[in-house]
Amino acid sequence: MIDNPRFELIAARYGQRLVLALLVAGIALLVLTGWVIAMPSTTTVTQEVGEEHIETDVTTSATVVQDGLWENGTTLESSPVYTYNDTPELTITAVTTASDSGEPLEEATVTHELALVYEAERDGDVFWSDREVLHNETTVTADGQVRTAATIDVGEIRERTLELEETLDGVGDVSVSVGAETSYETRSNSGTQGDAVPLALTGSAYWLEGSHEITATNPETAPVEVQESPNTAAVGVGALLAAVSLTGAALVASRSGVDVSDARQRIHERRYDEWISTGSIPMWIGEHHLELDTLEDVVDVAIDTNERVVHDTQRDLFAVVNDDVVYYYSDRGGWGETAWPTVEINHDDETLDPGATDYQQAHTQSGHGSPEIPDSDTTSPNRREESANSASGQASDEQSEQGGDTDAGDTTTTAAKSDAALSKEELPDPDDDDAWKQI
Repeated sequence: MIDNPRFELIAARYGQRLVLALLVAGIALLVLTGWVIAMPSTTTVTQEVGEEHIETDVTTSATVVQDGLWENGTTLESSPVYTYNDTPELTITAVTTASDSGEPLEEATVTHELALVYEAERDGDVFWSDREVLHNETTVTADGQVRTAATIDVGEIRERTLELEETLDGVGDVSVSVGAETSYETRSNSGTQGDAVPLALTGSAYWLEGSHEITATNPETAPVEVQESPNTAAVGVGALLAAVSLTGAALVASRSGVDVSDARQRIHERRYDEWISTGSIPMWIGEHHLELDTLEDVVDVAIDTNERVVHDTQRDLFAVVNDDVVYYYSDRGGWGETAWPTVEINHDDETLDPGATDYQQAHTQSGHGSPEIPDSDTTSPNRREESANSASGQASDEQSEQGGDTDAGDTTTTAAKSDAALSKEELPDPDDDDAWKQI
């Protein structure tokens, strides 16, 4: 619990409004935090939704034309080596497969171009080339595939190669390769991919030195709304502020019943704590008692006179004693009113106890009431003499009356005994609250 009198004063003054405002703020923050968690923001991004895959596979095949190493009519497919005598012609086949995320891609246009490429190079640099197109065909895919084939006479290719070597003897090296080029066009992508594989020619056999690698991959994108994760910082701040608001509402509600004057006095006590000491202030101290309006006034006197302010917690009294003058402040009233404990009187009783009345009169006559400041010091002896004479005169009169009336003596004696029971000497100490409560 917050022990702050300034906070208690604010709670006492504006408690209901503060509680209502803090509750509204706390609930609003909770709702806002929940909304941030439940309704995260979305962003439109370009996201890959699929993938187009275009792949061309080039294979070779040849049919045996005589019995020998192989039986006549045998078809050799993708053989690592072919002979001029058994397989003089070579068939080159290009098969392109088009797919979209693994599914056959329909309505894709594919163009195949098969060619023989002759090159002459020196020191690794090509200085002459010739491209002989064997077949060029454009086809729309069916079930995602396009197939194109071309057949070449390997014997003729060897003869031309020998001619080029004879022509360029001592100038450069001559080579020949089988080239395959694939051009494609889909609904969202298009492109061209190609590759060439050298054709090795010897005196009796030939083969392809490798395989064609023709592959194209194109991602398919589309705008997609993506839900972002809740803002952790915003959620944390909102939850913290909501907790602070609701806790503050609970604290203000718990202290809103504090009395405003009590809170103000506690503020003053804490503000002037260095000038205030706790102690007991007896009734008989000082000849003159000056009641001040506020605690600040008492502290000002303490500062001016270089004295301490004594706080009598039993009497709830703040006082500064300077010589025979007591400067004091109490919200319970004057000097005499703070001397006795507060007694609750039942006003519903039809009869008032005469003993209580006599006790209060005796209490007032006991000399503990609030003394008045005399007009001047010179008048004190005269007043004492007058009081003494008055007292002796009253005593003589009482003796005369008692001697003159015998029958009334008994009654008077009984009343005197009753009054004597509440005499000043038999009253308890003014600071003894327990004794007064018992009476």
